[in-house]
Amino acid sequence: MLAREVKGGVSTLALDRLAETFIRDEGGEPAFKGYRGFPASICTSINEEVVHGIPSAKRILREGDIVSLDIGVRRNGLYGDAAGTYPVGEVAPQASKLMETTLRSLEMGIEQARPGNRLSDISAAIEEEALRGGFHVVRALVGHGIGRELHEEPQVPNYGRPGEGPKLREGMVLAIEPMVNAGEADVVTLSDGWTVATADRALSAHFEHTVAIGAQAPRVLSRVEAG
Repeated sequence: MLAREVKGGVSTLALDRLAETFIRDEGGEPAFKGYRGFPASICTSINEEVVHGIPSAKRILREGDIVSLDIGVRRNGLYGDAAGTYPVGEVAPQASKLMETTLRSLEMGIEQARPGNRLSDISAAIEEEALRGGFHVVRALVGHGIGRELHEEPQVPNYGRPGEGPKLREGMVLAIEPMVNAGEADVVTLSDGWTVATADRALSAHFEHTVAIGAQAPRVLSRVEAG
């Protein structure tokens, strides 16, 4: 629903209000609103902003921008978390490649979310795909377990060597979320205390799914069905 609203001239606050109305109409609660003091229902991070951008009436999307929308929901005592990065109209070839590579990194990580694998098999697959595209993963931020709390153990880094960390078991649920930079991996927190941006102000993209480890294959719980 929000992806259809990403266009030049739209404020990030307008997207936030649409999201909150939709979530509440569906019987859920915005998981981020008030979480550790976060003031909004979703995170809207533009261009060099990696994550945790605060929606504002003053932040207007412009043609050529890319914007990450990160959304968490609590419903019936359980949490879901997902994110995607979207183009605002026509974007530069590097921005398109960055988004495509980050999405592929996520899919490669999800493919490793199988019983008997190790946690770092997910991490290594994400990093390998990002590096293949000529980009760098953010190391200062990680994915996480999710369920009855928004953030649970284990942490899910987006880099590492395969074959390390806890063994994955059927029934585990992970929020897998590569954050990939067009420049270097380093990030900084801006003066609002929330927004994380690339230190070199290069573009960044972010994709996330909530993934359950099934008996035979991963189950992507936040996948949007076609149609």
